[in-house]
Amino acid sequence: MKITILILLLSIVTQISQAQKVDWVTIDEAQQLIKKEPRKIMIDMYTKWCGPCKMLDRNTFGNADVANYINENYYAVKFNAEGDSTVNFNGKTFTNPNYDPAKANRRNAQHEFARYLSVSAYPTVIFLDEELNLIAPISGYLKPKQIEIYLKLFHSNAYKDVKSKQDWENYQKEFTNEFDG
Repeated sequence: MKITILILLLSIVTQISQAQKVDWVTIDEAQQLIKKEPRKIMIDMYTKWCGPCKMLDRNTFGNADVANYINENYYAVKFNAEGDSTVNFNGKTFTNPNYDPAKANRRNAQHEFARYLSVSAYPTVIFLDEELNLIAPISGYLKPKQIEIYLKLFHSNAYKDVKSKQDWENYQKEFTNEFDG
């Protein structure tokens, strides 16, 4: 009996811990997945030296509500905005020609893909539609309740109705948070 309960508890703990992880894919994988099942793409543009990026990863993307919502509604991409990878996106190839391997864990040159997506601060969460068009870059550290409004705004296409500052203020007033944290 005790062994059965222990196994059951271990199973529950495993399921809970798995539910708190975002299913990250590469930008290449996301572009392939979107062809089979269209979804919006969310890109976490981070750098290795960025403290708020680490907080976003730990506190926000590690939140069960956030992770589950992203996994159900988006293809999530984690991209080092100062890394040395080669990216093929929308028929274009992007690299980081000024990347310095000696600075791998410090400030480095910005990747062309980050520049293409108008990233000017870290972290920045990029939202793309199902056709790979830029919806919006959202800069800065966001807590779970702060990112929730953007996740739901873009997923539901409600952003298309936000055409003015007043529209955005009304949307925020009417929005009800459901995420913990």
